[in-house]
Amino acid sequence: MSSLAYRIRSRPVIARLAPLLLPAVWFLLGGCMVGPDYHRPKSDLPGAYTGVTAGATREPSVTTGEPARLIEWWKAFDDPVLTSLIERAITANLDVRQAQARIRQARATRGVAASGLFPEIDAGASYNYSRGSPGTASSSGGGTTAAGTAATPRELFQVGFDASWELDFFGGTRRNIEASDADLKAAVEDRRDVLVSMAAEVGTEYVTLRGLQAQLLIARKNLASQKHTADITRKRWQAGFVSALDVANADAQASTTEAQIPILESSIRATIYSLSLLLAQPPAALLDELSDDGPIPPIPPEVPVGLPSDLIRRRPDIRRTEAQVHAATARIGVATADLFPKFALTGSMGLMSADLNTLANLSNRFWSLGPTVSWPIFTAGRIRCNIEVQNAVQEQTLLAYDKTILTALKDVETALTAYAKEQEHNRSLTEAVAHNRKAVDLSMRLYLVGKIDFLNVLNAQRSLYLTEEGLALSNRTLTTNLIALYKALGGGWEREA
Repeated sequence: MSSLAYRIRSRPVIARLAPLLLPAVWFLLGGCMVGPDYHRPKSDLPGAYTGVTAGATREPSVTTGEPARLIEWWKAFDDPVLTSLIERAITANLDVRQAQARIRQARATRGVAASGLFPEIDAGASYNYSRGSPGTASSSGGGTTAAGTAATPRELFQVGFDASWELDFFGGTRRNIEASDADLKAAVEDRRDVLVSMAAEVGTEYVTLRGLQAQLLIARKNLASQKHTADITRKRWQAGFVSALDVANADAQASTTEAQIPILESSIRATIYSLSLLLAQPPAALLDELSDDGPIPPIPPEVPVGLPSDLIRRRPDIRRTEAQVHAATARIGVATADLFPKFALTGSMGLMSADLNTLANLSNRFWSLGPTVSWPIFTAGRIRCNIEVQNAVQEQTLLAYDKTILTALKDVETALTAYAKEQEHNRSLTEAVAHNRKAVDLSMRLYLVGKIDFLNVLNAQRSLYLTEEGLALSNRTLTTNLIALYKALGGGWEREA
């Protein structure tokens, strides 16, 4: 054997594996990744909203195409109680806290996926006791002799490390990390979507509370007026000017109005309890704070809504669905990587001895290192079917993305129309209330001088109560419609970003 041949054969194993390791390192650092690369889906959006009312209405509050100002939209109502409730709910709401936990879950899942890029090392120790079977007897001629004796027991002690490192030649692990990154982004956007819905829900419940309190005030005021009318009618009956029928009608109307008051009081309590739940507090926690009457928050004179193209960048549900498309695209690469061979480096090192006292001696050490490769040859179509599964999932998420955008546009247009039309409704009711107040005053004066019967008074009072109650409902609806518009535009999460 030549000296050169001797040196080659005696080279360390790692040196002999260097030609195999260099391509692996090259693939790991900048190698290919199978499967499609993600590209943001394209969507055709209109240039403006059709429901914008600037320049086309004489209502006190108009919507414009100017850039939307949605950060802390609740401050546009200039109601300190509303602002306090929403800001407390942002930190305390249980749905928001669940969404925060889902973010932590997604972040940890991403860490699990990322661990696939690194080697795994396991420590182990073992003890083995063995003993062979006794020797069997053999015969020779006419006699028998013992051919063996009981085997000597043997002990073996071993401690060491096992390591394996799967080399990500075809990017399956990196695609899995990419998918986990997208899942994490989707979880973040999900929390933001919860914030949008939660802030709108708190605002809606608060406005509903103030609207119910306004209805209760109207009912009590009308009840007092109707009882006063009933007293006048009763005195006129006692004086012989009217019949008992007028007294009965007056008392009946007062009792009908009085019957509405417990229902309104019950609804007020239920609304306060709902607000307490949104703030993660016991039902009665907000009774002292919210039981006193307060006005319905007024609407601002101008509401900028921006352009439809802004929705894709702002609405969290669209951003969440886009992240889901990204994750589904990356998982096609994860499934595709199973078509290709998997390369790994495995090794072990440790100490092994038949005597526990000499186990720590370096002369008892052992080690091994070598590459492995595995390539699925026959899987009965499992891998390709899994690729088709992931392709179908991606197709579903793309369709969901398109639907989410169309739903967002529909939400905004619906809210714009509802906001504008409710202002027209509100204006008509305001005029009706003014006319009915005049009718009640005039009918009562005419009745007292005997020019009309009491039925006209009852009809005027009934109409006044209905229109005043309708106006209170309209004021509430007008503000809640504006809150729905802010929600449809995706406002309420920007501050936490």
